[in-house]
Amino acid sequence: MGLLYTNMKMFHFKEKLDTLPAASNEIQAPLHVRIKPTNACAHDCWYCAYRKENIQLGKDMEKRGRIPEEKMMEIIEDFSEIGVRAVTFSGGGDPFYYPPLPQSLEKLAEADIRFAALTNGARLDGRLAELFAAYGSWIRISLDGWDRNSYAQYRNISPTEYDRMWNNMAQFKKMNTGCLLGVVIVIDQKNAPHVYDMVRALHDIGVNSVKLSPCIISNDQQKSIDYQSSCADAVTEQIERAINDFHSDQFQISNGYRLQLQTFHKAYHWCPYVQINPVIGADLNVYTCHDKAYNIEQGLLFSMQKQRFIRGWFADKKTFMQVDPSHDCNHHCLVDGKNSMILEYLDVDQEHSVFV
Repeated sequence: MGLLYTNMKMFHFKEKLDTLPAASNEIQAPLHVRIKPTNACAHDCWYCAYRKENIQLGKDMEKRGRIPEEKMMEIIEDFSEIGVRAVTFSGGGDPFYYPPLPQSLEKLAEADIRFAALTNGARLDGRLAELFAAYGSWIRISLDGWDRNSYAQYRNISPTEYDRMWNNMAQFKKMNTGCLLGVVIVIDQKNAPHVYDMVRALHDIGVNSVKLSPCIISNDQQKSIDYQSSCADAVTEQIERAINDFHSDQFQISNGYRLQLQTFHKAYHWCPYVQINPVIGADLNVYTCHDKAYNIEQGLLFSMQKQRFIRGWFADKKTFMQVDPSHDCNHHCLVDGKNSMILEYLDVDQEHSVFV
């Protein structure tokens, strides 16, 4: 199993990279689109960025939003026509609560478009588990609680849901599948003492990867750093010990705990990733990125209420240049490191490039 979490993936698509700057008149299809098909979710995580008032993500989200099935089929048809390579279903809510998800997965498989999902794991069973096992690339489950009671308290649900999630993961791993199963541990002050044991339990059940991320409590970088400061050293020690004890090609650990707290302020003035990995919301709006989803004022690229994706995407190159990260993106950013590398690549003096 090669590297699952790396900023280097984009450099396998040089033709796409070369079309990103404003100086290029060419528009190519996005390589990867994140779709938020529904905003419904049966869990009520206290830290959920889509439901916290002091985090701009989800600012304009309608909790009952859902992409109509016929529109989803249209979107997938457009993706197939223009050459989108991959789709990740996420929230919003939880994509496994989207009733037409099985039909959507079948259509993506028919179009030979890779797909993945982020989920709480409660509905990773039955037909959905079978479809992911047969055709999916990966699933990543969110985790916070370290036992039944803590899990229930984090999410305002029954403790039995903890058992359901673990059983679903165990059963999925028993299926004959090439679909990778990963988990993201969202680290806060409460679960900080349990990080090592949580990673060990996931290793023992046989998941393929674990991503370690800090709980972001505010758009204000310093507030999130201050929140983590009381436990940061202990968490870092546990992560390092877990990597030493468990990390392998078959169980990869991605440590974004401290790194993600340093992605709030940007020195660059345009965002390459807008053209690489945009987001479609359940409101049929296309947004610049995951971190500006459901923020119409700052993140809207175009609406699909009265047009197809293909028409909005290829309408005007200026659409992708409207966001100035140095001014508009002073918040958590999943792709800050990737953007920095791409911008450095594009800025290389070509006359000097042969002096490698």
